[in-house]
Amino acid sequence: MCGIVGYIGKRDVAPLLLEGLARLEYRGYDSAGMVITSPKAAGLKLVKAKGRVRDLEARVPKRFTGTTGIAHTRWATHGVPSDHNAHPHMDPENKVAVVHNGIVDNAMELRAKLEADGVVFASETDTEVLTHLIARSQAESLEEKVREALKVVEGTYGIAVMHADFNDRIVVARNGSPVVLGIGEKEMFVASDVAALVAHTRQVVTLNDGEMATLKADDFRTYTTSGTRTTATPETVEWEAASYDMGGHDTYMHKEISEQPDAVDRVLRGRIDDRFSTVHLGGLNLDAREARGIRRVKILGCGTSYHAGLIGAGLIESLARIPADSEPASEFRYRNPVVDPDTLYIAVSQSGETYDVLAAVQELKRKGARVLGVVNVVGSAIARETDGGVYVHAGPEVCVVSTKCFTNTVVAFALLALHLGRIRDLSVADGKRIIEGLRKLPAQISEILESEDEIKKLAAEYADAKSMMFIGRVRGYPVALEASLKLKEISYIHAEAYPASELKHGPLALIEPALPTIAIVPDDELLEKNRAALEEIKARSGRILAVAHQDQEKADHTVIVPKNEDELDPILMGIPLQLLAYHTALALGRDIDKPRNLAKSVTVE
Repeated sequence: MCGIVGYIGKRDVAPLLLEGLARLEYRGYDSAGMVITSPKAAGLKLVKAKGRVRDLEARVPKRFTGTTGIAHTRWATHGVPSDHNAHPHMDPENKVAVVHNGIVDNAMELRAKLEADGVVFASETDTEVLTHLIARSQAESLEEKVREALKVVEGTYGIAVMHADFNDRIVVARNGSPVVLGIGEKEMFVASDVAALVAHTRQVVTLNDGEMATLKADDFRTYTTSGTRTTATPETVEWEAASYDMGGHDTYMHKEISEQPDAVDRVLRGRIDDRFSTVHLGGLNLDAREARGIRRVKILGCGTSYHAGLIGAGLIESLARIPADSEPASEFRYRNPVVDPDTLYIAVSQSGETYDVLAAVQELKRKGARVLGVVNVVGSAIARETDGGVYVHAGPEVCVVSTKCFTNTVVAFALLALHLGRIRDLSVADGKRIIEGLRKLPAQISEILESEDEIKKLAAEYADAKSMMFIGRVRGYPVALEASLKLKEISYIHAEAYPASELKHGPLALIEPALPTIAIVPDDELLEKNRAALEEIKARSGRILAVAHQDQEKADHTVIVPKNEDELDPILMGIPLQLLAYHTALALGRDIDKPRNLAKSVTVE
């Protein structure tokens, strides 16, 4: 979960690296550093610092110039955030510099062998092992030195390597952690995310696992870790640099919440088929006969994507009448699951690079399963490894916590459920009803966003809580889970989510005036059941904030959202709770875009 950026060309490299790191800081902000050189330089120059990119920038010397460099912003896995644990890591002779995203699983074993040979380590990181392995190689080329080191390394990596004796190139490699090349005019870039590249080029090459590349100012070549040349055709990135700017908002989170009407419009655009009351999802690579053969759907995701999958499973069951469930990919991988040939597996990831999800996909493919992807980033690893899928078209999401991508992912699941339902037994009338509901979503989300001032006032009232309870029933429960996660992530207030039906089976013991309950109360067939839960809480002097379609008598406060179709209501009921989490965190003075201990795009296990 670290950010990598590199450049080789004719421009002054330090400002380019700092700019790239700033765009990648959501991937890690414990420490940062960079190494630079130039064709006529005597060696490599290093600067690094604990803290944010701005702390690194303040430490850069005035005469820190060069035309080639690699840089890194870190999310700590091995070793505490510190200057000496910051990347890049160099060997004692300052000839080799390495930046690394991932985890070397056998680092302790390799470290012990190197220390037995007299190597003295300067950090606690797993990455430094790579630096010493490369530096000690007797191979004649930098490419071969890196290849030899990678032969003994187990784990995940996206790396960029520089060497003082080969200062006309940067060598990079990928296994499980993203590496993207940017192709310019007599200059080349490398990064762990296109966000660092789009200000300079939109022509990119994404490396596959087991692939390496050599970058020179006027050329690049790709090849496998065994040395076999590969063919790489640059693709054009659809997002522009302006997509990564704040656009006048104080935070990326606020910007991304406000973008949801347009984002939902994008995921719907061009996909609705009014003639047959269905949708076009050409990327599924799943014909009608195959769709009718599906006996079960299993959705795999992590965190917010897992919650979106829970709502998606409910949509598939209700509209397509196929048994469906959602499970954390991180758990699925390790329980030796039964892989059924009649089950459709769906992998969900905003970045398309989430390691636990990607590893689950690879295991499923190994066992012959059909796997679809629901991802945001075109050309990402999961998009490439799956048999087909749906892009959610949310646009770049920079804030560590996901908002618009969560909403678009749920809408994408509604499209998929409608598609499968119309192939099977969903009537034309119900298909039309769902389509009309989908078309209403952007305007209804805008209507909810207009109530932000009211939600801000409510957040101020509840911000003093040390803990909060979130409850919902059936469709509302995944909304409660996601809202609870959002509050935890950015406000650091402890929060728990429970099915409203489970209150009397234990959680009622927690109810008291100091513990507010946030209740999801849609106008559906369970309205009276949900109201009964509010009665139980009120009878125990609990404070209640309801998110509902009409004022709730037993609630202390009610946030009213517009009514859509019952199946689509969860999409709307999550929006005000994003704002509640945002303004609660704001009231508490939290760093909203970069919450402590977290980073976006979890590319390590």
